[in-house]
Amino acid sequence: MLSVGLTGGIGSGKSTVANRLAEHGAVLVDADAISRQVVEPGEPALDEIVAEFGPDVLEPGGGLDRAALARKAFADEQSRARLNAIVHPRVGERTAELVNAAGADAIVVHDVPLLVENGLQPHYHLVIVVDAPEDVRVRRLTEERGMDPSDVRARITAQADTLTRRAAADVWLDNSATPDVLLSAVDELWADRLLTFEANLRLRRTRPPRSPEIVDYDDTWPEQAERAIARIRQAAGQAALRVDHVGSTSVPGLPAKDVLDIQLTVADLDVADSVAESLAAAGFPRSEGEWADAPLDRGAEPVAGDKRLHTGADPARPVNLHVRAHGTRHWRAALLFPEWLRRNPDERDAYAKVKRSLARSHQADGSVDGYAEDKQPWIADAMERAEQWARHTGWTP
Repeated sequence: MLSVGLTGGIGSGKSTVANRLAEHGAVLVDADAISRQVVEPGEPALDEIVAEFGPDVLEPGGGLDRAALARKAFADEQSRARLNAIVHPRVGERTAELVNAAGADAIVVHDVPLLVENGLQPHYHLVIVVDAPEDVRVRRLTEERGMDPSDVRARITAQADTLTRRAAADVWLDNSATPDVLLSAVDELWADRLLTFEANLRLRRTRPPRSPEIVDYDDTWPEQAERAIARIRQAAGQAALRVDHVGSTSVPGLPAKDVLDIQLTVADLDVADSVAESLAAAGFPRSEGEWADAPLDRGAEPVAGDKRLHTGADPARPVNLHVRAHGTRHWRAALLFPEWLRRNPDERDAYAKVKRSLARSHQADGSVDGYAEDKQPWIADAMERAEQWARHTGWTP
């Protein structure tokens, strides 16, 4: 089951996206609708609210007077917490019922207005953010809903800003043009990404090998890595001693394959095995077989089984997740090497030339094996220089 978080500010067009995904076959879980349902007359939550805040929070017909409740419940943090303690568990239960009723191959879209504000991103395999410029949103809401422009702007200001939403977004849908443009983007997202992502996740299918292709450094790689790290950390729980963005994509200015390398540090490989299924369920299935890091010394042989390798199931965001035991030599090297390159631009630029040259030589291989093997002599020499730098500067992981 693929779990997708959908969010966007007021007037962004989030409902349009949600409805289109539902038309394609997604199971839609609307957080706002559920919040209203659990406080309808006859629901236990409504009785608890009346007991907590008084009968004057009811309308004459017995329904909840939301404005009256807001005046009491949002008067201070303690009152807000009391309301949340009543409503949130019911919302969670109703959400779980809807999710459990969906099939194993379902794509479940959670429509959550305050997803970013509440830091819920790691709970979903993918987060979609719908956005439009503020003036467009104000115009839509004043013309289509008759809202007062100053009220709209106040609500926009109270929500997460554009930069914060961008940092949370795996998919950014710009709804500044006509509806057909937005719907076309949703159709493409469904066909090209969500369907494959769901199948990869359900089948625990890892990414197939492909030829090395070096691209220019992407300024968004760190943000993309942070989103992956948050999901990995949540999936691994207490087994994660640390999770780091490593490899070439973690070095500003360095061209690289468009694959994020993440290192999950665990106490030992037995622990790595114990969290393998949790990582797979979070979108990082384990690659079968025994994996070995390339030797750091010239002439040395790799040691099979010295790490575990997982790859990202999202077809549009390749990830290599290296699970290594704390204190091992390759664990340390994975942290040292990119830090040394970040601190030494001349070495970074020399490495860039090596990478581009070897990528051209192996572009028809169909895998990265030859590229990686031919790169090792340079890496072995570079690691000696990196270790000298570490001793000189006192660097430690």
